[in-house]
Amino acid sequence: MFGVETEFGCLVSDEAIGEPDQIVEKIKDTAFYDMKVGVLDLHARDEVFEPAQSGGFLINGGRLYIDAVGSHLEYATAECRSIRDLIASDRAGQRIINQAIRELGLQDSVSVYNNSVDHFGGHTFGCHENYLVRMEEDYFSTRVTDLITFLVTRQIFAGVGRVGGHILSSNGRKPSFEEMAANPIDYVWVSQVYGVDPDPDVDFQLSQRADHILKGVASRVRFNRAIINPKWEHFYSHDQMQRLHLLFGESNQSEYAYALKIGTTRLVLRLIDLDAVPTWTRLAHPLLALRQISRDRDYRWRVVLADGGTSDAVSIQRAFLEAAERFRGEDPETDWVLDQWADILDGLSNDPLALGDRLDWVAKYQIVNAYREEMGSDWNEDALHSVDLEYHNIDPESSLFHALDMKRYVGDLDILDAMTDAPKDTRAHGRSMLIRKILKRRSSKFYVVDWNAVAMDRYRIIDLDDPLEPYAGLAEEEA
Repeated sequence: MFGVETEFGCLVSDEAIGEPDQIVEKIKDTAFYDMKVGVLDLHARDEVFEPAQSGGFLINGGRLYIDAVGSHLEYATAECRSIRDLIASDRAGQRIINQAIRELGLQDSVSVYNNSVDHFGGHTFGCHENYLVRMEEDYFSTRVTDLITFLVTRQIFAGVGRVGGHILSSNGRKPSFEEMAANPIDYVWVSQVYGVDPDPDVDFQLSQRADHILKGVASRVRFNRAIINPKWEHFYSHDQMQRLHLLFGESNQSEYAYALKIGTTRLVLRLIDLDAVPTWTRLAHPLLALRQISRDRDYRWRVVLADGGTSDAVSIQRAFLEAAERFRGEDPETDWVLDQWADILDGLSNDPLALGDRLDWVAKYQIVNAYREEMGSDWNEDALHSVDLEYHNIDPESSLFHALDMKRYVGDLDILDAMTDAPKDTRAHGRSMLIRKILKRRSSKFYVVDWNAVAMDRYRIIDLDDPLEPYAGLAEEEA
């Protein structure tokens, strides 16, 4: 089972209508109060990050909310067991946001983006993947090494690309006591602050977030971003399974790249559980390799291995693919992933720039480079950053991405259905039905909705502790 959380950036072109943090509140309120796509939290999920009424759960099984740190809009998909459901749920969230903007009549002044970097401010936004995996006590001391190797090299097909680069420095200005007192949320659990400067030596790279990753594994990740953030949430565990929270990743506009990213990662997690990953693939310096691969404009992607030898990202990915062939024949989705994994690695070996109909970083490079050549621009000109950003506009009528002829994985009808229907093979289905029951009430003075339980009133709490159970019968009884 898996799900994805995406943080969105908001750009307001008309100052008269309000600041971005005010606009995202209006988008959220419109979705819940006017469109009635779900129920707002009556309680604080977290007094600091998610106070009361900052968001809520949706009838499609997902969650829409405002993260108080940075006051940005965030959407979490429903729990999914198929890649098709996941991508449909993800895109449904974008459609809901776009619909809310249109309900407000702000489509000409407000744009929302699923990009993962602020070129000018130096900030980075997350697209976090979550997988239900079996974790023993030694998971983050032994097995995680193979996962980091995979994630570092995965960017050759999962990266969304970016113009330029950033240099992180330790000379970031420390916030004053007055600033921390005035903005306590922004500085909760911050142990260090780094400076961010443009890197004049980089014109284009594969990943938007590679320059901002400082750790392999870390629990405190604000200004200390890691590839993996261990949660160890006993409250959300089930049958010795835990939520694995991946921080290094970006929001793919390409459905094909999205499907390949999730599908391959799911298979690699199974290999790790079986202790079946070829050990020669382990990297000597994963964080260094992360940036080297992202910035290699020759597309050779050479890395140093832990055993002292050298290899390249494509060869390492092939090793994972060969190991994962043991899963062939289990179901059509697995076979699709294996087939496309092999096909894309062949393409990356032969001519990476021929994959513009499937991979985000290639498609974006082609758009940006065509603009640069037509306008006679240098790579460091601000206009190229604007072109980069508009690739990630989630409004199909404005996005540069949506003007391209890219391979699809889901259809528009799948996305339309996912705006109102949760996956039918996870607990999201039962939760969705209970939310509909709450919405039908004339008065809902008390309810509590969470991922694994719903309190219909002060006396009835319905447990949804098995994430793989749809709870159809139980929900129907309540409805």
